[in-house]
Amino acid sequence: MTGFPFDIHATDGAARTGVLKTPRGEIRTPAFMPVGTAGTVKALYMDQVRDTGADIILGNTYHLMLRPGAERVKRLGGLHKFSTWQGPILTDSGGFQVWSLSKLRKMTEDGVTFRSHIDGSEHKLSPERSIEIQADLLGADISMQLDECTAFGCSKAEAKASMDLSVRWGERSKTAFGAREAQNLFGIVQGSVFEDLRRESAERLIGTGYDGYAIGGLAVGEGFETMCEVLDFTTPHLPHERPRYLMGVGKPIDLVESVARGVDMFDCVLPTRSGRHGQAWSDYGPINIKRAEFIEDERPLNPAIDCPASRDYSRAYLNHLFRSGEYLSAMLLSWHNIAYFEDLTARMRAAIAAGTFDAFRRDFRAKWEEGRAAIESGDNFPG
Repeated sequence: MTGFPFDIHATDGAARTGVLKTPRGEIRTPAFMPVGTAGTVKALYMDQVRDTGADIILGNTYHLMLRPGAERVKRLGGLHKFSTWQGPILTDSGGFQVWSLSKLRKMTEDGVTFRSHIDGSEHKLSPERSIEIQADLLGADISMQLDECTAFGCSKAEAKASMDLSVRWGERSKTAFGAREAQNLFGIVQGSVFEDLRRESAERLIGTGYDGYAIGGLAVGEGFETMCEVLDFTTPHLPHERPRYLMGVGKPIDLVESVARGVDMFDCVLPTRSGRHGQAWSDYGPINIKRAEFIEDERPLNPAIDCPASRDYSRAYLNHLFRSGEYLSAMLLSWHNIAYFEDLTARMRAAIAAGTFDAFRRDFRAKWEEGRAAIESGDNFPG
C-alpha cells in the first residue's frame, strides 16, 4: 500500500505539519476530526462544521449499522450524500463501541457477536463485515481495521492476547479491503501501557502494511501522564512518512502534548458533548458558562476566532440560554467548541511551520495551569 499522498511540510522537534491529499479534499495536519457519530456532528449543520475549518469528519460504524442500517445508507447514496458532507470521512471500525456500549457480547477469533443497545437485536461484526460496512456501504475515504480495545488496568497477558487478536484481525481487514486507489485503510496499534507490546504491535502492523497508523487503547482511564508516556514509546516506532492518528483524544492539552510527540490526527466527542453540558473550551480549559460570574459578563467567548458563536454572543446571553434550558445554548456552545478545536490545530500548524512550536507549547501549558488553578480554587475564570 502507498496510501493517499502525505506531504510533511515542516517539522519542529517531533511535531510536524503537512497535508494528506484525498480525492475529496486535502486534510491539513495536525487535524482535528469532529465526530459525526450517527451521520451528524451533534447540534451543528454541516455547513457550520465546514466553516469552522474542519477538513474531515468521523462517522461511526457501530451506530450507523444499527440505525438507519449500512445497507440503507448505501441505497441512499452513501454517507457523504446522506449527511451532505462532501469532504473526506473517516469511519471507525465499530470495535470500541461494541466494547464500551454492549454488555451482551461474545468475542471469538472470527469476530464479535453482540446485542444492540437500542433494541436488543443480535448482530455480528467480523473484520470482513466491518470493512464491507465502512468502505463499500458507507463509502468512507479512510476505514479502520477491526481491533479489540482493552480496559485500562488489564494484565500484560490480557493485553498481549488482545494485541495478537487485533493484529490477526488487521490482516483479515486488509485482505477484505484489497487494493483501492480512492480509499485508505489504517491499522491500529494496541498493547495497553506496555512498551514492548506497543513496539511489537507497531512492527507487525508495518509488516502487514497500511496507509496510516492509529494509536488505540488510550483515553480509557489511564490519565494524562500515562497517555504521554505511551506516546513517548509508541510514535517513534511508526513510519515517519505515513499519518499517525490518536483515537478518541481529547482535551486541548492532550492535543498539544500529542502533537509534540509526533501525532497528526485526532477525534473526540468532547467539543459537542461539553457544549450540551454548558462548557465552552479555551486555552485555559473549560469555561463553565452556568457559573454566576458570567450572568452579566458582556464579553464574547473568544473574539479572535472567526466563528459567530465565539465572536458575536455575550457570555451573559449564553449563561441565560443555558439556565433557561434553551436548545440554542447547546447549539452555540458546540459550534464554538468545534471552532476552538479547529483554531487550536491551525495555530499549531502555524507554529510548527514557523519553528516556534516549543514556545507555543510552553505558553499553552502556562495558560492551562492557570485555568486549572482558578477552577480548583473557585476563583474567577482567567480566560
